[in-house]
Amino acid sequence: MGFDGDKALMIFILFAIRLQQKTYADIKVGSAINVFNRYGYFSISMRVVPGNDPDHSWIFKEPTVDVFMNLSEKQSLKRNIEEGGGQVFQGNFHMEFCDNLKQLLQAYFRDFSVERLEKPWQAFTGSWSKFTLARNLGLDVSYVTGDHCYILVRVARHRETANLEMDNMESYDLHEQVAKQVASVNVGDSLSVIEFVKSFGSHYVTSYVTGNSLYQVYVYAPNDYKVIKERLKTKGVSQISNQELIGYFSSRYAEYVGKIQSASGNATVENWANQRLRVKLFVFGFASLLKLHGHTKLLSELNGMLGNEALLKLDLKTLAPAFKDIQKRAWFHEVIDNNLKLWEVNI
Repeated sequence: MGFDGDKALMIFILFAIRLQQKTYADIKVGSAINVFNRYGYFSISMRVVPGNDPDHSWIFKEPTVDVFMNLSEKQSLKRNIEEGGGQVFQGNFHMEFCDNLKQLLQAYFRDFSVERLEKPWQAFTGSWSKFTLARNLGLDVSYVTGDHCYILVRVARHRETANLEMDNMESYDLHEQVAKQVASVNVGDSLSVIEFVKSFGSHYVTSYVTGNSLYQVYVYAPNDYKVIKERLKTKGVSQISNQELIGYFSSRYAEYVGKIQSASGNATVENWANQRLRVKLFVFGFASLLKLHGHTKLLSELNGMLGNEALLKLDLKTLAPAFKDIQKRAWFHEVIDNNLKLWEVNI
């Protein structure tokens, strides 16, 4: 995802993880969705943050449509599941330095992209009130307004990864009803494009990753934030002692230490984190994801707990390849662009 303005600083640390659970995602590459149906409300139909829905059996329930025929040979699906002696994969632990709330939302939704949309994170957050925003970020509501800086810490486990080979999508045949609707689209007639989108969608899924993550947001005054950002940028996490690192992510520097939350809202995992990831600095005790850094035993415990419960990455491309005629394709993009800009401005 592209960032406008200053970019948040990201630091990655990779861990080898062994997986156990066997649950799969209810989403497939190649299927189409209408991003206008729920723009600003995607978190209702895609499990990306903890929510109030007590039903945890779904990851993705946005209505989809099959547009292209015979895509099976273009799909690549990898499930990171223990089989026999066990399959090892790379999980990731990362920090993102965010100069303001906008960058924090960009950082959280870094791995979500919607073609032709400049601010894809707004497709999820546009409807959030400041109270919903605070709840989803694990913060007190007073820290989502005003002059604050943030550090997002997140550890993720990828359980299922799917990709669609993107070469020459225009050559693929369309389902009969889709082809009929494409034929009825006329250059210069925006309503004909809108009718197509209502029937068959605006974008299709080209890749996704599911799994689960734990994340925590730390809030800082700008001056303290700049000191920590520069220190970690120049030295690197590996060159700083755990005690010094935990100190930076404590009330000694932070204005507020956010709750540890899971992307899926899994209370069992969150309770484990609050008990097993407690640290003590002077007389203060608190739960910190930084305790996982270099702690093999805790990572091993967490290994089997982060299941296939949330959407961690999603890439959507427009349905332009459905239009074989170059002029129609260009007109489709023009109408899509105009409407997306209106949604971004007005939500």
